[in-house]
Amino acid sequence: MGLTKSSTGTNLLNSNVQYLKNENGFTVALAGNPNVGKSTIFNSLTGLHQHTGNWPGKTVSNATGSFDYLDTNFLLVDIPGTYSILSSSQEEDIARDYICFGNPDVTVVVVDATCLERNLNLVFQIMEITDNVIVCVNLLDEAKKKHIDIDLDLLSNMLGVPVCGTIARKKSTLDNLIDVIYKVCKKEIIPTPKKITYLPIIENSINLLEDKLKTLFNFPSNLYRWISLKLLENDKKIVDSIEKNLDVNFTNDNKLLNLLDNLNNNLDDSRVNKTNFRNIITSSIMKQAEKICNKVCTFENKGYSVRDKKIDKILTSKTFGIPIMLLFLGGIFWITIVGANYPSSILFSFFGYIQENLIDFANLLNCPTWLSNMLILGVYRTLTWIISVMLPPMAIFFPLFTFLEDLGYLPRIAFNMDGFFKKCCCSGKQMITMCMGFGCNAAGVTGCRIINSPREKLIAILTNCFVPCNGRFPFLITIATIFIAGNIQGFTGSIISTMAVLFVILLGIFMTLIISKILSKTILKGMPSSFVLELPPYRKPQFGKILVRSIFDRTLFVLGRAICVAAPAGLVIWIFANVGINGDSLLNIIANFLNPFANLMGLDGYILVAFIFGIPANEIVLPIILMCYLGNGSLVDLDDTFAIGNILVQNGWTILTAINVMIFTCLHFPCTTTLLTIKKETGKWKWTILSFVIPTVCGIALCMFTTFVYNIFVTF
Repeated sequence: MGLTKSSTGTNLLNSNVQYLKNENGFTVALAGNPNVGKSTIFNSLTGLHQHTGNWPGKTVSNATGSFDYLDTNFLLVDIPGTYSILSSSQEEDIARDYICFGNPDVTVVVVDATCLERNLNLVFQIMEITDNVIVCVNLLDEAKKKHIDIDLDLLSNMLGVPVCGTIARKKSTLDNLIDVIYKVCKKEIIPTPKKITYLPIIENSINLLEDKLKTLFNFPSNLYRWISLKLLENDKKIVDSIEKNLDVNFTNDNKLLNLLDNLNNNLDDSRVNKTNFRNIITSSIMKQAEKICNKVCTFENKGYSVRDKKIDKILTSKTFGIPIMLLFLGGIFWITIVGANYPSSILFSFFGYIQENLIDFANLLNCPTWLSNMLILGVYRTLTWIISVMLPPMAIFFPLFTFLEDLGYLPRIAFNMDGFFKKCCCSGKQMITMCMGFGCNAAGVTGCRIINSPREKLIAILTNCFVPCNGRFPFLITIATIFIAGNIQGFTGSIISTMAVLFVILLGIFMTLIISKILSKTILKGMPSSFVLELPPYRKPQFGKILVRSIFDRTLFVLGRAICVAAPAGLVIWIFANVGINGDSLLNIIANFLNPFANLMGLDGYILVAFIFGIPANEIVLPIILMCYLGNGSLVDLDDTFAIGNILVQNGWTILTAINVMIFTCLHFPCTTTLLTIKKETGKWKWTILSFVIPTVCGIALCMFTTFVYNIFVTF
């Protein structure tokens, strides 16, 4: 076939907005609903020649890649997955704007063969905007399993555009798609989309307005009909986007405004008004989609989705939905807790061996003791502690989380929690971002992009750190094992520890709901937006891609960011632990100063100091505490739970201390990486500061409350 990979692509300025454009070849936009295999097609076509960034002026990520075919270069732009381009979310805005104004040479719309009728909604909307459309019917293997047969040739004739059938996981099935893309770009195939015909009164209005626009403006020929439709619909958001991208102002032309008024009056007389205009348009599209599917689709077994519906009746039921969700989360945490111990011990031993050799090497070079200690016992030990503690649980948690994502269970979690979040004037999608926060709060903050409402997105960002990330889990697990499970060993002990950690997580979820409600009634007032989230069909997870995506895209990415902030933190911690006044280290001075306030929280000054100095990475809170108690000038890398327990008890820890430490571990300020991510996502320092203050105040207040109740209980 002659398909090779290369990398090219530059930015062109289209009007006053930048869009990606390939000056050395052709630009191909890849559109489609979520969960149709669009990303798999993108990855298969572009291989490793991909780039991820943000769309101009937006916080939604884009992905671009390139490939060569028959000595021609193609830049593939992966548009955010969306069900519609009628503009109710950033994803829809970006998809619409790029197709309309980015002027790709061809737009490939990927649809799911198992639910073609629903997917055709997006196809018809895109065909209103551009003629250069190719429909890629993906997941033919899934359709075959469900005994669904699609006549692709008939579908092509009825749509008026090329149609290609693919199985994205099999690269060989993409050959025809690539060839059709090439031919459409080279004008060897010229699509002639059969667009929707609306009510006669609407069609007549479109034609009159289209003729008027052609006399007033020099738009691309394919946009006149669509712009006429949007002006009649009078969606201010879309009209503003048209004016911005095409550098026009419709309100400046009185003749156009007068015509619009007359047309709107005629529509009103025919009972077509602003209230029902979009519904009429949508209804026309759905009827045409249903008509086409009835002709091109053959169902040998019309009950093919019965199994999924039976499973959903259990997983999304009011009785079993929440308990099963907790069971899944508890299982993941238990596997993470048990499984991470062994690789952590191996890493500790490995890095300890290297540390000894580094010390010997420093002595061999006659390196000053203060310098070698600062670099080895300060920077190196901090870095290796974070890697040893953070890498194993992430390497276990992220694949398990990605497995649930690939299986199709995460949208069910959002569905189950939607009722609770609705009562707090928020979106059920916030639960998905919270689940992402279990792996890394910074990743959870980034994941808030899936929430359409800016208000609800901001609430989700501000409360994401109420769920503990994997950096806090080792500390929670250690405290739960020592003080909650006590002397119980083996399987029973691990179950008790898991239950204690799960209880803390439920506390975090509860606090998320409470604070979300407070924010919705105060500084972020508003009502919950409509929650539209597809429950995708259950699919067999792709284990190879799960491992690659979870390890490289998530685990190593998050670990790399943590290391970047931990290296300077190690240096600062060593300086504060080894530099002092009158023989007392700065660390001890600060701890003694904070001790009275810490006692009100049922803690001590050293614990608060550890949390403060642990802001670069939560993983180093426990080793800082041990360093302070033992009087060492460097982090302590004990990995023996029994030995850690003895040190804590000898320094005055009680069950109250353990409970409050677990509470404050869950409810305190985010790490540096998360704070910087919040600043990037919100664009304002005030929200970053608020995300620091809110959980910290909650944690302090709750710890003081438990201490007060405990003291009353002990008194009586």
